[in-house]
Amino acid sequence: MRWRATAVLCAALVSLAGCAVHEQPDDGRLRVVAGFYPLQFVAEEIGGDRVAVENLTRAGAEPHDLELQPSQLAALEDADLVLYLRGFQPAVDEGADLQQKARTFDVSTVASLHGADPHVWLDPTRLATIAGRVADRLAEADPAHAGEFRQRAAGLDAELRELDGEYRRGLADCARHDVVTSHEAFGYLTARYGLTQVPVTGLNPDEEPGPQRVRDVARLAKERGVTTIFFESLVSPKLSETVAREIGARAAVLDPIEGVEDGETYITTMRTNLAALRAALGCG
Repeated sequence: MRWRATAVLCAALVSLAGCAVHEQPDDGRLRVVAGFYPLQFVAEEIGGDRVAVENLTRAGAEPHDLELQPSQLAALEDADLVLYLRGFQPAVDEGADLQQKARTFDVSTVASLHGADPHVWLDPTRLATIAGRVADRLAEADPAHAGEFRQRAAGLDAELRELDGEYRRGLADCARHDVVTSHEAFGYLTARYGLTQVPVTGLNPDEEPGPQRVRDVARLAKERGVTTIFFESLVSPKLSETVAREIGARAAVLDPIEGVEDGETYITTMRTNLAALRAALGCG
């Protein structure tokens, strides 16, 4: 296979070519490769000290734009389990397709996606479903510790259900229900909690909206008393700030949790998002 050959050649010539060499953990742990952060979070929460998890997307990088390096291709080939979401990261899709099916898990097969929108992890109940299946796959790969994996999965499921309850209660009584975002990334979240997403751009975060679309969103936002235009942590705030200035609103972050800052987790970032939504929507 072309990528296998590239990785092997890179390893052989590391001293001459400066390529990074992937080192396998030699401590009995399962080797898990995750395409991006939410899948890393699930694997680490369920696997505990029985897994070594490598995230292919570095902190602060857009996961959609990932191009795999030779060391990452080697990691895919060495992995006991590869977790990815088909259609979200084309380079990871290609890399996974080169591996044995028994060692790969496309989480879109259990996530009931809405059309082309991949951001399923922003609904914690859907992430709980994914987590349950990840536990099954880890148990298949390491039957001796299956009980540990399923026990941790049950704990994570309870935590995600609690988070879902916090969202349902926190967004149950709000003055407004329109969530204006720079990028169409929050459809699962808004649908789960009875809100309406109003995106300035589509699913592609690099898409540039036409002037008419910007005017239409600004007019709708003003008519409905929107006080906050949201932008994402990994995307320039300029578009949201432009719309906000036009209608006398403010711009604020709503995080799609494709990556996290140091010290943050999926759970803490979701709670930060909840606080931002409650402030923007005037929730009691």
